[in-house]
Parts: sequence; C-alpha cells; structure tokens
Amino acid sequence: MDLIGLGARELSAQIARRDVSPVEVMRAVLERIGAVNGTVNAIVSLRDRERLMGEARLAETALRGEGPRGWLHGIPVAVKDLTDAKGLPTSSGAPFLAGEVAQSDAGIVARMKAAGAIVIGKTNVPMFGLGGHSTNRVFGVTRNPADTSRTAGGSSGGAGAALATGMAWVADGSDMMGSLRNPAAWCDVYGFRPTVGLIPRDDAAAAFSPRISTAGPMARNVEDLAAFLGTLSGGAFAGIGEMPRQPRIGWLGDWGGAYPMEPGIMDLAEAALARMADLGWAVEPVAPPVSRELLWDSWTELRAFIMAQELSPHWRDPARRAQLNPQAIHECERGFALTGEGFARAVALREEWLAALDALFARFDALVLPSTQLWPFPVEWDWPREIAGQAMDTYHRWMEVVVPASLAGLPVIGMPAGWGENGLPGGIQMIGRRGGDAGLLALARAYGEAIGPRALQL
Repeated sequence: MDLIGLGARELSAQIARRDVSPVEVMRAVLERIGAVNGTVNAIVSLRDRERLMGEARLAETALRGEGPRGWLHGIPVAVKDLTDAKGLPTSSGAPFLAGEVAQSDAGIVARMKAAGAIVIGKTNVPMFGLGGHSTNRVFGVTRNPADTSRTAGGSSGGAGAALATGMAWVADGSDMMGSLRNPAAWCDVYGFRPTVGLIPRDDAAAAFSPRISTAGPMARNVEDLAAFLGTLSGGAFAGIGEMPRQPRIGWLGDWGGAYPMEPGIMDLAEAALARMADLGWAVEPVAPPVSRELLWDSWTELRAFIMAQELSPHWRDPARRAQLNPQAIHECERGFALTGEGFARAVALREEWLAALDALFARFDALVLPSTQLWPFPVEWDWPREIAGQAMDTYHRWMEVVVPASLAGLPVIGMPAGWGENGLPGGIQMIGRRGGDAGLLALARAYGEAIGPRALQL
C-alpha cells in the first residue's frame, strides 16, 4: 500500500479502522525522508529514529485500547522552525539560537499532539521567517522539488517541499507576507492564511498594532487543509461551508500593470480563471481599488514596526546583532526610525484599504491575484533584484502581490495554478471577506476538484 501518496484524512481513516498501523506509517515516512530529504533539505532537527518508532508503537497500543485520540492519531508531523515543540530546538534560522531546546509546546503544537499527531522534527525557514527563500546559516537551503537548482519559497519553504515530496501529509506554516502562499505556489500544494485571530496566538504582542500575521495549514488537498485548520484553531473552525450558486470572482490581475510579472505568470493565472469560468463562476476583471503605493507604504511601515519589536532583543545584543542577516537589519532600522506620525499615517492608509474592500465584497464573493510575480529563482540568490526589467528596491518588494490580503488580515488561500512551459509550478491566491474562511474553502474545494489531485514530486 502506498501510504505516502494518501491524503491525510484517508490515512487517518485507515489508521482508525486498523487497516494500517502507526508503526507502518512511521516506518514509511522515515524511509521517505531518508530517500528524498538529502535532495531538498526540507526536514531539519529530525528526532531519533528509535524514539519515533517507540512513540508509534505506543500509538498503536492506544489504538487497540481506548481508540484514536483524534483524527491525527499516529500521523507524523514536522513543525515549522519558528514554532516551539517541546524537546526540539527552535533555531528560527539564527546561528545564535541553534541548539536552544524548547521547554514547552506552542499552542498549535499542543493542539496537534492532542489530536494524536507525533512530532518528528522541524521544517526549514529563512532567518526569523524574513524573505520568501528558505535558507539560513544553521541548516542551509531548502530546494524546490520541481528543480533543485531553485528555491522552494518561504518562509514555510520546508513545509511546502516536505508536502510536495511526501515527507508530510499536512504541515503548519505561518504567513505575514505570503509565507503560506509563496511556497504553496512553488511546490504545487495548498496553503491557507486564515482570518487573523481565528488561530489563537500564544503572545499578546502587537495588541496596540494591527495584526498582520497568522499561523495556518498547508496540505496537498483542500479537505485535508480544512481538517488541519480545525485542529490548529482549537475547534474554532468548524468545517467547509456552503458555496454560492454562482460565485462572483473579481480578478485583480497585476493591479492594472503596477505589479511587474515574469513572462508566463499571468498566462498561468488566467488559465486557472478559465477553469473557474468552466465551473459556471462569474469572473470579472477589476480595476485597482486603491493605489499600489497606498498599500506598500502602509504595509512596510506596519511590518517594520512589528518586526523591530520582535527582533529588538537580538538587535540590542552586539554579538547577536552582528549575526543578523540583511533582511532583519532592514526591518530593525526602519522600524526603530518610525515616528508616531508615521505609524498613524500607516494605520490611516490601512483604513482606506479596508473601506475599499467593503465595496469590493459587496460585489464579489472572492478576489483573485497571482500568488507570485515570478517563477522560483536560483538558490544562490538572496532575493530577486529585478522582475521583468523593473528593479526591486527592497529585499521583499518582489513579493508585493501578497500585500493586499496580508494588510487587511483577510482569509486567503494559495492554490496550484498548474505548470509553466519552463517546467515550474505556479499558483493563484483567492481572497475572501473577513471571517469568511468556511465559504472561501468551499470555493477552493470546488476548484481543487476541477484541477485534480497533486502528484508527489521526486
């Protein structure tokens, strides 16, 4: 039986029926990791094999007694290396944190374990999750399964590559600036950024600032994605909702030409829209509701403010500051230089965008944009310096297309759009109204059924 190629829910059902044992599942995933992880470097801090097999045997024993603890009973998971899992290091890709072992589980990890999951290790990230390229000086670079000379994206790049290659059935990620959507596009899987607040956070940070980041699930199909979202949210997400009789889709494209796109990116997205039209959905092009500059100015100020606060302990330590990468230094310098007047202006610009969204969602059930502005780039790059001849003036300008949803804290799903003529995968992002996670996932499920299952790579 091909356990690796099963969906998470089907695997769960087979374990519950005792058609397959947690020991067989653990053995299968460890063999798969041994076969492919050396090529892509997605899983890091992998736990000792004998300990993992012992936990799988305990899960099997429990299954014969009281039955499954939850739908993830006996299913191995790897946790994003920005998130604490008891007994494992949380390096966040920073050399000065390497080897620091977490003494307790983060909330989402505790909820995974309560549902029966067995944590096997971590998934790779860029330092502190900054930038859409999962490389760091602790574990090295995560490579794209479709072309190992290219990036798998980030910051949930390890998660995306693990899913695409069958080293995971579901994976957690997090998304401030596209970190669930960028790797989903480049690894041909799904990533869901829920409405901010649906998944509880462990800290009380940024209570005085708009929340612009959230944890979220990744998977190879929408049903698994939704089931894992229910777990991560602690049951706050009850399941996929109903779909409108004729969904109305607003196509924002390249924001009226404001966002440069590499050749082929828009073609792939428009082909995905054609599939939606074939489903009977009403797809309508939409002019940019606000300027690109309004969104970028608000976003970069709020992001830098939040990141500078989070990174300040490292910034203020000279030894650690010397080891920060250019991305972290950029955020700290900009965030600490922000004035009260600048912060107030950023918040006011965000309010203009929220008002424009109210008008858009009076007309449409969802909005669609490409997930990325370019194809996966070479692993040797730190970030792209230009797109289609247009220079990128910051380390993250090349990810600008993800800002509209992030700035508003809206639910948005990154979905596969297919493969380009260059043999590389791409994606689209579909944005829903605030709190409309269940309805958005209903649309995504219908789309996913239309494009078919995602094949394992490598």
